[in-house]
Amino acid sequence: MKSPKPSKLYQELSSLLTEQVNPNTRHIDECSPLEIARLINEEDKKVAIAVEKELEQIAKAIEIVANAFKSGGRLIYIGAGTSGRLGILDASECPPTFGVKPSQVQGIIAGGKKAVFKSVEGAEDDADAASRDLKKIKLDKRDVLCGISASKRTPFVVSGLRYARQVGAKTIFLTSNPTVKEKATVVIRTLVGAEVIMGSTRMKAGTSHKLVLNMISTGAMILCGKTYGNLMIDLQQTNQKLIERTKRIFTLATGDDYKTAETFLKNADGSLKTAIVMRLADVSKREAEARLRKSDGFVKRAIAN
Repeated sequence: MKSPKPSKLYQELSSLLTEQVNPNTRHIDECSPLEIARLINEEDKKVAIAVEKELEQIAKAIEIVANAFKSGGRLIYIGAGTSGRLGILDASECPPTFGVKPSQVQGIIAGGKKAVFKSVEGAEDDADAASRDLKKIKLDKRDVLCGISASKRTPFVVSGLRYARQVGAKTIFLTSNPTVKEKATVVIRTLVGAEVIMGSTRMKAGTSHKLVLNMISTGAMILCGKTYGNLMIDLQQTNQKLIERTKRIFTLATGDDYKTAETFLKNADGSLKTAIVMRLADVSKREAEARLRKSDGFVKRAIAN
């Protein structure tokens, strides 16, 4: 009796970089806690190097996202499992950090909201669900869709990228495998190699993707005038910590004391950008706001005008 032939998916998985067995950790089940930590740490050191090799592609992604923002478009992340959760994490941090609306950066995960907290088996294989989810948010040609898939093959993500191309949206494909046949405006490959535990892409691959998503969203926000030097100046004062951080940023930007920060922020109705321009350009609130509009929100330009 002939042995069954391996399925096409089995063969595909066997060829993926992220599905290989790591020779450095074959004996990890015989190690002490400290030895386990050292092995994982040694593998994690490779992550930043893998990301560094993709900086040119990451820069292209930053540019197209910034251009989308300036044209009224959005950045939409789409993924399954860890990849989907990483997109949601990055998206959720943008409003408090950069003062943007929650709709400007969004994360879509296979299986919906419940999949954020608990694995939804089979959701990543539902290719049709991706287009349905993207239609719900009315993805259009002004937007950028960033597909995240360590394996490069996730049906939910691949389908989403294809739908995005159909509507004319720019696309970014973030993966940790080298050979990518799926078309995208920008393809980013973080080749971190075999995982500590075979196939557990929540580890090195996931970490590399977190770094890349940070770069893309932060870089795009910087290009849209959301920082003054390396100070965040559009943060939302939604809790006591952020209220006090706003005052501290004012003092760092101007060299003034705490009391002066309180005074200017009060006179600027809480707008840190406006307060900084008022102080450093020595102008009224109305003039500061006019300068910021004229300079597209860039504080340094507003001060110089």
